[in-house]
Amino acid sequence: MAEPTNQQQQVQIKADEKELLGQYSNLAVIHHNAEEFTLNFVYLFPTVPQGKLVASLIVSPAHAKRLMLALQENIGRYEAQFGPLPEGPGPGPEPNVGFVH
Repeated sequence: MAEPTNQQQQVQIKADEKELLGQYSNLAVIHHNAEEFTLNFVYLFPTVPQGKLVASLIVSPAHAKRLMLALQENIGRYEAQFGPLPEGPGPGPEPNVGFVH
């Protein structure tokens, strides 16, 4: 019987130029239930009380935790290189967000 290996397999990911450019978001709205986490990334316009949903991701709870750990690790690396990031809300009042169709 073959022994399992811990070698990492290289994964090829296809992406169009639009996806590679990315989307800017200055607000994340996160909801969850027993089965999944929904992460809505929003761009709030600076001059009007309006925003636009730029991406919505639905992930399993286990993947959400792996994402949290990866963000913590990368923020630690960032702060080691560039200094500590401020904690707490950004500039201005906390927005009351509601989605419209």
